[in-house]
Amino acid sequence: MGMEIVRFLLEVVCGIVAGASLLRWYMQWQRINFQNPVGQLVFALTDWLVLPLRRVLRPGGRTDSSSLLAALLVELVHYLVLWLMTGASSSVLLVLGLAFFGLLRLVITGCIGILLVYAILSWVQPHAPIASILARLSEPVLRPLRRVIPLVGGIDLSPLVALIGLQVLQMVLGQVQLQALMALSALAL
Repeated sequence: MGMEIVRFLLEVVCGIVAGASLLRWYMQWQRINFQNPVGQLVFALTDWLVLPLRRVLRPGGRTDSSSLLAALLVELVHYLVLWLMTGASSSVLLVLGLAFFGLLRLVITGCIGILLVYAILSWVQPHAPIASILARLSEPVLRPLRRVIPLVGGIDLSPLVALIGLQVLQMVLGQVQLQALMALSALAL
């Protein structure tokens, strides 16, 4: 039971830091001003990791590669610690694969979270200060769907379709991850 608690806490802490690093990258890519509560929280959670990485990887253009690298490193540390805790004899290549798929899962879960909060906030309090930020973060996912899906009774169903699509993508990713990990395990033996 103690090992499960440690595993859970490790997953939560790494998920928050890696997710905040990904959100930092995404907000910079979308050119969202960080002078808001979300931006300040993202900076507070990630500055300790991203700023030292910026000395190595200089930001250029629209992409902040140090934020992406920070998320990947956090996931890598997450799975390395789990690997060391279990004492498994699997290869480091397997840990790299787990970190890569963990990062992809985190991206999908983050998109689902952003869309859920955006949809609920649009019904409950559409003029909240954070609503405009969520709208800009959701727009790249929803824009292509809004071109195809008409309003039904004045209600935008594109967030629902996007959520269903992301859930399906998460299921497919789970199967691909399982197949890839089985292949990597076979190579390790």
